[in-house]
Amino acid sequence: MGQKRMTTEEYIETYKHIAIKKMKRYKIPASITLAQGILESGSGNSRLARKGNNHFGIKCHKDWHGKRIYEDDDEKHECFRKYKKAEDSYSDHSRFLTQRGRYSFLFDYKTTDYKSWAYGLKKAGYATNPKYPELLIRLIKKYDLDKYDRNIKSSNDKKTHDKRSGKKKKELGLPPAIASYKVVYKSDSGRLVFENNRTNLIIAQAGDTFYSIAKEFGIYTWQLYKNNDIDKKHILKVGERIYLGKKKRKAAKKHKYHEVKQGESMQLVSQFYGIRLKHLYKMNNLPEGVQLEAGKVLRLR
Repeated sequence: MGQKRMTTEEYIETYKHIAIKKMKRYKIPASITLAQGILESGSGNSRLARKGNNHFGIKCHKDWHGKRIYEDDDEKHECFRKYKKAEDSYSDHSRFLTQRGRYSFLFDYKTTDYKSWAYGLKKAGYATNPKYPELLIRLIKKYDLDKYDRNIKSSNDKKTHDKRSGKKKKELGLPPAIASYKVVYKSDSGRLVFENNRTNLIIAQAGDTFYSIAKEFGIYTWQLYKNNDIDKKHILKVGERIYLGKKKRKAAKKHKYHEVKQGESMQLVSQFYGIRLKHLYKMNNLPEGVQLEAGKVLRLR
């Protein structure tokens, strides 16, 4: 007798927890991950999924040094990645999207905006099928997969009400303290991963290097430099905020302005609030590289 086919409902029940776990770490909507898994693996029934634990049809590419499985796809006998277990496939799918520059714009979308993600994947060239976004959206709606996207809600996503907003004077708040950051998960080494302005970050510890951090979180060192608006010459300091993902264009709603303190740089302010440095310059009509004077008030959004 052949192996019993898995229903789509069974597939969702089996893998939803993994999709949510990866969403918390990589900021890819669980609904998108599940819909892609259902579509690419035939709800876990494809040969690639059954024999190779490959649920997303990821091909070998030149940077793959793991096991391989061969399947006819666009061409005959193409090389696909083979994994020890299904969760490895989910992890690789998340890294695949976060480590390739052409997908970087997707992370400007919220994890609750699955439609933008679906159309964005097609725009970035993830699939050749022109109906790919519609197929994903149809699956998400049919099986109510977007409910899993609401599993993590950052406090920064919630509407904030400032009773003082009616005042003409600019309200200056303090940058968020590390202790106020939401803990998202623990890494395999036991390190706490925090969230600030809907972006994951860690706090540098003694002995950390950019290489060791990149290796621990399965990303490239150049991504760390880019995410944190620094270059290779930057000396990592204990207690420094290190963003694992791409920062946002503006601060959370509750942070509108910042008064510069003595010794603060634009890069440091951008790290306080999780804002991309070039957008901080642009919002304040400042030339890049300008030195700030204490007391200057910066717009954050």
